[in-house]
Amino acid sequence: MNKTTNELSADSFASEQIIKIKPVNNWFDFSLRDLWAYRELLYFLALRDIQIRYKQTALGAAWTLLQPLLTMAVFTVLFGKLAGIKTDDIPYPLFAFSGLVLWTFINTTINNSSNSLVNNSNLITKIFFPRLLIPVSAVIAGLVDLCLSLFVLIGIMIFYAQGFHLSMLFAPLFLLMTVLLAIGVGSFLSSLNVRFRDVKMLLPFGLQLWMFVSPVFYPLSLFPEKWRWVVSLNPLTGILEGFRASLFGKPFDVFAVATSIVLTISLLFIGAVVFKKMENDFADYL
Repeated sequence: MNKTTNELSADSFASEQIIKIKPVNNWFDFSLRDLWAYRELLYFLALRDIQIRYKQTALGAAWTLLQPLLTMAVFTVLFGKLAGIKTDDIPYPLFAFSGLVLWTFINTTINNSSNSLVNNSNLITKIFFPRLLIPVSAVIAGLVDLCLSLFVLIGIMIFYAQGFHLSMLFAPLFLLMTVLLAIGVGSFLSSLNVRFRDVKMLLPFGLQLWMFVSPVFYPLSLFPEKWRWVVSLNPLTGILEGFRASLFGKPFDVFAVATSIVLTISLLFIGAVVFKKMENDFADYL
């Protein structure tokens, strides 16, 4: 018996396979295995961010170095000369710049990554890929600026005749912690910024406050010993103190460093989990 046109259409519709693309349920696979599978896209997103940042600028990457150098000069006059802050026998310009190298990276990458999803709304709503690639690529792009600043830091260390210490071998550990901290905080804020645009308004003030409560231009030893554990609850405290200790051969503050490691890993975990939980709704709010 011949089927009607409506019956044939119903049978054809029923035989079609509907494929729904969505993130995997396991957050660990989402944040690591998927990122590795799309590593080429991560590279091109980071390269695009670098090219856009310096496009049509006369000084190019030199702007990256001017900010910490000028800030170092201001801090040296205000806190080194006028306030007379003691820096454990480290020349104040060198002390300040070593902290500004990491802080500038944190400040820039968190600013860029927190706004990255909103700025790439057209990309997110059109094709499928792990959305975490976008804030992570903003952090990866900042590594170019970090490397340039490190070269300047080495030059300043040579100028002040700082010798080589075996503890310098630990410096990459604190650089890695800085990158992971930026990814954790940046991914967390980027997911919140999609739904709550207040994040963009509050972020500059929050980062400015974070700088002043971090030992960027003053040492942890400035605080009474009984209160140092409170300052160490800031994840940047142990990173900055450990980075300087590794560069200048000073004793490590084990408690501050250990606390920063725990907090950095925790923030990385929280950022990945919150990002995954909110990812399915990104397109609705963008």
